[in-house]
Amino acid sequence: MTTKEQQATAPGIKQDSRRTDISKTSLFINRAGAYFIVAILLVIGLIIAQGRFVSIDNIRSILNAVSLTGMACAGLAFVVYSANFNDMSLPMTMALSGMMAVQLIPFGIVVSVVGGIAAGTLVGVVNGILIGKFRANPIIWTLAFNMVLSGIVRVAWGGSQIYPDTVAGDSEFAQQAAVQFNSFARTYFFDGALPLMVVVMIVLFVFAYFMMTRTRFGNKLKMVGSNYEAARLSGVNCAKTVILAYVLCSLCAAIAGIFYTSMTKIGAYSNGEGYDFDCLTAVLLGGMTLAGGKGNIVGVFGGVLVVGMLKNIMTLIGISTFSQYLVTGVVFLIVVWINTSSERKLGRA
Repeated sequence: MTTKEQQATAPGIKQDSRRTDISKTSLFINRAGAYFIVAILLVIGLIIAQGRFVSIDNIRSILNAVSLTGMACAGLAFVVYSANFNDMSLPMTMALSGMMAVQLIPFGIVVSVVGGIAAGTLVGVVNGILIGKFRANPIIWTLAFNMVLSGIVRVAWGGSQIYPDTVAGDSEFAQQAAVQFNSFARTYFFDGALPLMVVVMIVLFVFAYFMMTRTRFGNKLKMVGSNYEAARLSGVNCAKTVILAYVLCSLCAAIAGIFYTSMTKIGAYSNGEGYDFDCLTAVLLGGMTLAGGKGNIVGVFGGVLVVGMLKNIMTLIGISTFSQYLVTGVVFLIVVWINTSSERKLGRA
């Protein structure tokens, strides 16, 4: 007879009737909640828009609309997974990368793109060192650094917008580079069915999936996000792990910023505004939590799809932009509540 059975049969001792099994519903929500919402939105879209919602043009529109958010989310997931909440400097990382890329157009398209990505990635290096090595508060530091970057960009370019064709000047070589730069966001494959931005987004998600699930870095990142002190005492170089997480975050944001600038054909300090919240919304909808060490990149991709499909459906039925903010906010609160509830039932929160 087991100890529990002996306690149950002993006089005066009540049997422990608390549930010890795991709720299958909570486990499903935790692992595939985002895709369950995708399925619901798909049904809603088919009902209200019938054939239009699943048309090639509309599917391409949804993917194109979320591609920039998806690129940034692929990187932000590393920061959230490491229990560092959010990267509030993400908007200016995108803006700086785009403006630097435009400024370097006279030197050719390769120098332009590499220089833009390098400038954005440098932001991640600074963030990583201050937060990973010196343990600065991630929200306060990145928010303050975002303001510093905004000031630097405004002073460097005199608060003005810059245009690829204007920066290129009269040089035929530079003008050709400007045309190539502006075409990034307008390049399609398979007779216009697959945008280049979507391809890049998918590549970044595949890269993020590989880094999180198939490398030692991914294992260390999970340990740091789950329990920083336990990871440190286990011999994990926590500072190096957090630094790399921020570098990857800024790398992806820089790529998104270059595509954003290519799409608008304008380099401006306002590029990227709002992406810090939009990307965090998608990451949390995908099942990751601010506590860190939970969720996966496949779920984050589902969260990106949820955001895109929700906005597309609201546009199709004629909901105004301001009302869309309200609906998106309410949906975000509901899903986060469901996610938190399922985490508690699984004994993870």
